[in-house]
Amino acid sequence: MTENNGNRLPKRDEIEEKYKWKLEDIYPDDAAWEADFKEARIFIDETSKFRGTLAESPQRLLACLKLCDKMLSLNDKLFIYARMRRDEDNTNPKYQALTDRAMAANTEAYAAVSFIVPEIISIRDDILAGYMENFEGLHIYKQYISEILRQKKHILSESEEQLLALASEMAHTPADIFTMFNNADIKFPFIKDEEGKEVELTKGRYIKFLESGDRRVREDAFHALYDTYSKVRNTLASSLNNNIKKNRFYAIVRKYGSCLEASLDSDNVSTDVYNNLVSTVNKNLPLLHRYLRLRKKALKLDRLHMYDLYVPIVEEPARSVSYEDALKMVYKGLQPLGSQYLSDLDHSFNSRWIDVYENEGKTSGAYSWGTHLTHPYVLLNYQGTINDVFTIAHEMGHALHTYYTNKTQPYIYSEYKIFVAEVASTVNESLLIRHMLKNTRDAKEKAYLLNHFLEEFRGTLFRQTMFAEYEKAIHERIEAGEALTSHDFCSIYRGLNEKYFNGEVLVDSDIDMEWSRIPHFYSSFYVYKYATGLSAATSLSQQILKEGSPAVDRYIDFLSSGSSDYPLNLLKKAGVDLSSPEPVEDAMKEFDGIITELEGLI
Repeated sequence: MTENNGNRLPKRDEIEEKYKWKLEDIYPDDAAWEADFKEARIFIDETSKFRGTLAESPQRLLACLKLCDKMLSLNDKLFIYARMRRDEDNTNPKYQALTDRAMAANTEAYAAVSFIVPEIISIRDDILAGYMENFEGLHIYKQYISEILRQKKHILSESEEQLLALASEMAHTPADIFTMFNNADIKFPFIKDEEGKEVELTKGRYIKFLESGDRRVREDAFHALYDTYSKVRNTLASSLNNNIKKNRFYAIVRKYGSCLEASLDSDNVSTDVYNNLVSTVNKNLPLLHRYLRLRKKALKLDRLHMYDLYVPIVEEPARSVSYEDALKMVYKGLQPLGSQYLSDLDHSFNSRWIDVYENEGKTSGAYSWGTHLTHPYVLLNYQGTINDVFTIAHEMGHALHTYYTNKTQPYIYSEYKIFVAEVASTVNESLLIRHMLKNTRDAKEKAYLLNHFLEEFRGTLFRQTMFAEYEKAIHERIEAGEALTSHDFCSIYRGLNEKYFNGEVLVDSDIDMEWSRIPHFYSSFYVYKYATGLSAATSLSQQILKEGSPAVDRYIDFLSSGSSDYPLNLLKKAGVDLSSPEPVEDAMKEFDGIITELEGLI
């Protein structure tokens, strides 16, 4: 099978090998995984021998940190392999079990090293400073130890840190329950497609249906999806509610003023950055309303419904984009990033880093993931739309960010902060669409691409900021000691939709349930980074196109930096200052200009 055009989702073994990622690059088989799993257990015992000795000498501290890196890196490899195998088919009990074992081992590993940070804190400042200055082997850990000292007041005693580490597996429970429900158990009904054929609704097909030119198909898909979630609204409300309570627990025990503050502090980002984003976007909501009026005019509708927000307002080219053509489009669009980037991109395309098509039980959506010891991978659910082409560009931005970081940084700095995670992906999308706009001579195609560009801004800068407002609101309810029922979740969500759409769209009652299907709400206070990421990416892509090599060099340095410095500092070096509202304002100006250009074509 090369493409999924049938009415029935294929099983995993019906997908051609060349469209499956090659997880054998991590482990050639499950037996090799089992061997490493046993070795990881030995590391736990070795690490425990350092307990209570880190203040003895810089050599002792360095040996412990190096062993910790080795153990955690191996545990990452074990977990990522098991989880990605499970993501191929969430109904497969073998990899459900492997994932559970790897997660339990990770919990035990982090518990085993929980003494390290409290012991580092207990070392007298002058002694620790002497270690760092005079012992060359510790120089690599300078940023790591500086970060520990910065967060000193939020770090607990050794025994308390061990308890929190042991509790981490339980803390994942709300997210795990949601993941299994949303990817393995939930089943949607069949609806009639544009030709009147009965087709099973899936999460992968949902957006494609919402992009349909047939309004009846859009409406049917919309109602069918949310009717399904609504039937389990109380279960999903309980799951999300308990995730918020988990966040509140950690915020309290670590002595933060709020869940928001606790979440942002890991990036050394002030809550002012979050609040500035929300206030700046709120101030510019009239631009969104202007775009919605243009959308209504272009679609020739008396009134927009929520299911009318994704259909292109200019007719999409009739053909479906093959996966192979999509790769060529992405490659050409990213040429401004230089020959080395393109060479690495081409290598990834030809080395089975990517899992392409949807199959029964496969995790929905798209992501990039990998280990420090191997190359990164990308999961897709490719359907052949132009949005899917941009998804490839987006996820390859993540993948090459990881690839360059892993090539350059030691394990301790290999996991770049989430705050900068969406920058590389959005730079790729921005460069791709600018390339396509520059090279089209067809006014209709140009209008289509401009509409897609506007949708990127609406879906990222406006929609993700609305999500960010929602997360802040529901956490503040719990922090104030109030209850959150399914009715409350729906009511708050509806209020924000009404504010953002301001009468330009009929806020259908079904949309009140949208909160219940957003996976990112289980990675709390993540989504605002999409909006700040788009703002930074807009600026960086403009610099790359205007300056060429100097901007590309700064950008590649950024991609290679991992977490070796604080996110705001890394972005400043690359050329963007997100501590001020200016990048968001500049992105709004770009949005304004695109609307004006599209208004001239419609």
